[in-house]
Amino acid sequence: MKRLILIISLFNFYIATSVAVTKQEADSAFVQEHYQQAIKLYEEVLKKGVSAELYYNLGNAYYRMDNMTQAVLNYERALLLSPGDKDIRFNLQMARSKTIDKITPESEMFFVTWYRSLVNLQSVDAWARMALIALVAAIILALAYLFANAVWLRKVGFFGGALFILLFLLSNLFAWQQKRGLIHRTGAIIIKSAVNVKSTPSKNGTDLFILHEGTKVTITDGSMKEWRGIRVGDGKEGWLQASDIEVI
Repeated sequence: MKRLILIISLFNFYIATSVAVTKQEADSAFVQEHYQQAIKLYEEVLKKGVSAELYYNLGNAYYRMDNMTQAVLNYERALLLSPGDKDIRFNLQMARSKTIDKITPESEMFFVTWYRSLVNLQSVDAWARMALIALVAAIILALAYLFANAVWLRKVGFFGGALFILLFLLSNLFAWQQKRGLIHRTGAIIIKSAVNVKSTPSKNGTDLFILHEGTKVTITDGSMKEWRGIRVGDGKEGWLQASDIEVI
């Protein structure tokens, strides 16, 4: 039994080492400006486990190959995993600026924008860690409130505990919202050079407008096999074939 456990441990170590070496090889290929090789290696590593860093590096390699569609797609995937990363967001904006469609987002109430920015300030794991820290701090302060003799310390325990409980609840809420976004992905990128958005899920439907590769859309209806209902950032809606887009 011990021998079996040792073999399994060595096997897992070998796999982990192989992944690390492959990533190092991909990084090395990128540094040496062998971008096509770097793309292939990054994609191989991603099959074994995703991370914001890998998607970001893959996006950079596609960007250097002047493939803005795949660059945008992989930057978007990196941003989903690490929404607070300024480098990812900056590179995504750079790649978007080189796509054809210039979409002006719909206006929204300032507090909606503020709330969304707050939720995306950190990743799921970071919010979960903050929730745990807040819970521990709330328990410590609650004990101070219950057992301290000094009045000022009891006040600190009461109000501080209430504040950390609020932080605990908000952190869990933000983590849940981000987790839901990762599981139920509705964002997608146009991968065809140009597509006609239809009024109905049919090739005979009326052409409403044209979108080009690299543009982000939101899937509003994914119930059909070959068609997707989509909404563009400026509020326009229609139907596209499922093969025209790739989910982020």
